[in-house]
Amino acid sequence: MSSRPGSKHSPPDPWYGARKQPVQQASEASARSQASGETAIGMKIAIQGEPGSFSHEAAIKLDPGAQIVPIALSADVFAALANGSVEAAVIPIENSLAGSVSEHFDLLLAHDVKVERETLLRIRHNLIAVAGSAIGDIDRVFSHPVALAQCRRFLAAHPKMEACAFYDTAGSVKQLVELRDRHAAAIASQAAAHFYGANILQANIEDNPENYTRFFLVRRTADSVIDPASNKISLAFSVENRPGTLVAALSEFSAIGTNLTKIESRPVHGKPWEYIFYVDYQIHAPEDSARVLQALHPHCAMLKELGRYKEAQL
Repeated sequence: MSSRPGSKHSPPDPWYGARKQPVQQASEASARSQASGETAIGMKIAIQGEPGSFSHEAAIKLDPGAQIVPIALSADVFAALANGSVEAAVIPIENSLAGSVSEHFDLLLAHDVKVERETLLRIRHNLIAVAGSAIGDIDRVFSHPVALAQCRRFLAAHPKMEACAFYDTAGSVKQLVELRDRHAAAIASQAAAHFYGANILQANIEDNPENYTRFFLVRRTADSVIDPASNKISLAFSVENRPGTLVAALSEFSAIGTNLTKIESRPVHGKPWEYIFYVDYQIHAPEDSARVLQALHPHCAMLKELGRYKEAQL
């Protein structure tokens, strides 16, 4: 009888348990992150997930000298930012295939923070295993549910492999290496494989190569600095529950000549059938921001600019 962790004949293992990291341990986590080779000359940046994750990669892209502070839960990432344990946070906000990260919109609205920068990261998924494993040995594949969904064709072509959800892509590699299970694999980034000393059995296994995630660099409002080259704004607003109010609000963007690049609605917690609308729009000149806010104000019950930044390019 097999006794491999996670097999049908063994007790539950820790694969599904995100290792919660209290906010007060942020400084220790930052020190540990230096093992990855970052030079501690940039900001102390919190990410949701483990070192080697796509968020880690995006943070280094935004600030090459960053001290990375990995934290398990998104709410704790924002708590660390709010209490000053870190100087910034890097969060995924939208994937070109999976859509928006709804929780992060809610957290942006709930905290006194501003989006200062954005970047786009090409997402490349890899099948990763410990040394000595071969593809034919693998019967379980662990990763974040979104990553698993983006590799459906690969998994369908290998019916022996059971897809198993995990809290983080890089975290699945970390756990894989700790357990030394040659019959398990993870789907994660090349950086995660290198960080934890695992092997890539097959690279670029994602279904669609046009797979990008947009990340925000977020700072406390008091510390944020607006880039003079900013040409994009993220905004949250709600409207009165009256006929035509949403149409009237959206028409103001057209009247001013701004290009609306995204609109997302989220329910208001505790108020059934009421919604917050999140929009991204492009501006041609700095004064366009004030014009939009002034034009929207009569139509809105709530209005908050989430950030003003330079639009990232592929």
